[in-house]
Amino acid sequence: MRLKNKNILVTAAGQGIGHAAVMAMVAEGATVWATDINPALLKTYDGVANVHTAVLDVMNKDGIQKQVALIPRIDALFNCAGVVHGGTILQATDKDWDFAFNLNARGQFWMIQAVLPKMLAQGGGSIVNMASVCSSVKGLPNRFIYGASKAAVIGLTKSVAADFVAQGIRCNAICPGTVDTPSLQDRINSEADPVQARKNFVARQPMGRIAQAHEIAPIVVFLISDEAAFTTGNAYMVDGGMTI
Repeated sequence: MRLKNKNILVTAAGQGIGHAAVMAMVAEGATVWATDINPALLKTYDGVANVHTAVLDVMNKDGIQKQVALIPRIDALFNCAGVVHGGTILQATDKDWDFAFNLNARGQFWMIQAVLPKMLAQGGGSIVNMASVCSSVKGLPNRFIYGASKAAVIGLTKSVAADFVAQGIRCNAICPGTVDTPSLQDRINSEADPVQARKNFVARQPMGRIAQAHEIAPIVVFLISDEAAFTTGNAYMVDGGMTI
């Protein structure tokens, strides 16, 4: 029970990696506040012990502050909310750029800013941010806006880690490769040839397959746990060999 007695706040917990992480956290003894912008997705937690649910839009600063105030103690935060835009710089629009940075980067900034005072007052805490192998780590075709915004997440992560390393705060990022989530399926279905689109995603993974969400959750659990007590400011690849 590596997370026994820990209170954890998770964004985008309704499906995909967020949902898998919540279930892994509960299995390790945590009490989890699972939040999502879509209330219907949170119904999957009905009857699940030690999970509190709340609707939360990470682009609503006041809403974030109100939600954090309702939680008496926050030992860890998993910033999972995000969006993927396709296209090169020539297809990028100001609207898409602003939306991606507001959700992928500013949302994490606001979440961390809201929970840090509680963590500092209680003597420490762990923050895990969702970045991507497509970031400052690796450039991928047709992911200009996404890669830029996730590079910002890695920079944000290292900055928070550096500022609070002596005050018991650990801040790390995870960088998944391609993961089979509802978000990925939506992008595949939007292509003219969904069958070929899925094959293309598989082809860029050296292991020859796409990851499952439950394969990403263990690194989140580890980084939150006391086993990672000497770990901060890092970006962890969970990419099936994309960065070999």
